[in-house]
Amino acid sequence: MRIDVFTLFPEWFEWFLGQRHVANAIQDGTEIRFFDYRETTPLGGGQVDDSPYGGGAGMVLRVDAVDAALNAAYGESRLGKRIVLLAPSGRQLDDALAGELAEEREVALLCGRYEGVDERVREHLATDAVSVGPYVLSGGELAAMVVADAVIRKLPGALGHADSAVEESFSEALGGAPEYPHYTRPATYRGWRVPEVLLSGDHARVREWRLEQSRRRGAPSGG
Repeated sequence: MRIDVFTLFPEWFEWFLGQRHVANAIQDGTEIRFFDYRETTPLGGGQVDDSPYGGGAGMVLRVDAVDAALNAAYGESRLGKRIVLLAPSGRQLDDALAGELAEEREVALLCGRYEGVDERVREHLATDAVSVGPYVLSGGELAAMVVADAVIRKLPGALGHADSAVEESFSEALGGAPEYPHYTRPATYRGWRVPEVLLSGDHARVREWRLEQSRRRGAPSGG
């Protein structure tokens, strides 16, 4: 697949590209490109933002600056492209949405900045708005990394082992519940013992225990 990130800070993603699973995906043919709004803005001096109509603090990323960046990447024909605006009011990212995006051949991630983006970006340029949680970030770059990471982990070969993503938290194999707890050596440390079932060698019991622990973690906590 191809992931295009539209941002004011493409250099921030150098660390992200160096992560092993991302590098694995790129080696297997996944393409990740970056587009800087300032490089294609129709405004002078690299301007991409303006004060909001109606007043208020902060600046807003302009619709014409975002549209120009999309035109530079795709031209006017964007039919069939998944163009995702990162926004706190968007659809909450979850495992199902990550899997849905991983099935796409092309995904564009639009990073906002300042007070956000002109609403016409969401209404007319983006196909989706996605949120990584009910909180506010200073820009969409971190959110774009979260979305891209969740998507790339779904791609064949990215994690190095085909079974690595099967029983992850919120996966279908665990019924959408968080992953069960893990333990490793030493079997006893400061009096804290690994559960005996994990030392038993009985794979059926281990499997049953893990599923039960996963269900417990996913159960609503009492008030």
